[in-house]
Amino acid sequence: MAYSREIFEEVQNKLYKKRMSAFEELKFKKEVFYRRFPRAKEIEKELSSTAVKASKAVLSGGSAMDEIKKLKEKNKVLNDELCEILKEAGLPKDHLEIKYSCGECSDEGFIDGRMCSCMKDMLKKESYNRLNKMSPLELSSFDNFSLNYYLKTPSEDKHSPYKRMSLIYNFCRKYASGFKKTSPNLLFTGRTGLGKTHLSLAIAREVIDKGFAVIYGSSQSMISKMERERFQNYSENGESEKHFINCDLLIIDDLGTEFMSPFSVAAIYNIINSRIMMNKATIISTNLTMRELEKNYTERLVSRMIGNNIRLEFLGEDIRQKKLKELINK
Repeated sequence: MAYSREIFEEVQNKLYKKRMSAFEELKFKKEVFYRRFPRAKEIEKELSSTAVKASKAVLSGGSAMDEIKKLKEKNKVLNDELCEILKEAGLPKDHLEIKYSCGECSDEGFIDGRMCSCMKDMLKKESYNRLNKMSPLELSSFDNFSLNYYLKTPSEDKHSPYKRMSLIYNFCRKYASGFKKTSPNLLFTGRTGLGKTHLSLAIAREVIDKGFAVIYGSSQSMISKMERERFQNYSENGESEKHFINCDLLIIDDLGTEFMSPFSVAAIYNIINSRIMMNKATIISTNLTMRELEKNYTERLVSRMIGNNIRLEFLGEDIRQKKLKELINK
């Protein structure tokens, strides 16, 4: 998965801390145990010395096999004695062995060059947590999206908001459940407060759970981050733009709310166009009409979005206002 370098390094750091914690825990257990049973410490030293002797015997040649056989027999006697001490203390045989949180990769993250499932889960969780910090992801899911706030009476285009939003809801749910890196691009349009952000985040939540790399952000936050990296000489110059272009799913929320400048227009065009060229899935939501988008950006950019995105036009009245009234009237 195309997780960002920041997420990858954070997970590696957490795995390192887990390994160090396992070492420290074993060290503490041994100190406590050896104070109570000094003989156990002597046995550990003897076992270490036999390992060194075995290595020397292999290198020396000659009667190495006989020497190794004797050392194995001695090791067995020592291990049996140690097991008896542990039994006397009422402790399991593996009490003095290191306990990693993942027994498959020993908290290294990889097994024979392949990423361990524990690291995959940690990457997914870290991605989820970071997205959750920037958005109400924990509150946004398909299960808590209510269609009851949409009127069932037909509007000007002969579709009731309820019927239109039912179709959009089912489409988004199907899109998320069958998501793949080459899934089509989506363009959510409509007035503010109609559920565009909620459904975007519901898709993000489900796609992250599938193990894909998702980046969510408002156009304003994305542009601000790229501007800081470009004009304040950050050590990771241009790193964010690379992540926006290369992630499995990019969700640009509230397109058109950012401060308009030659830099922002060029940056937005580059990200959207690059992802189209690379056949990568992008979801864009905006409160602006197509005419307003053309005024803010360029006809070329809007043409690219219309030609390469499935447009879903949200209908209805501001849900947030309705929810606020419900709270006031309680």
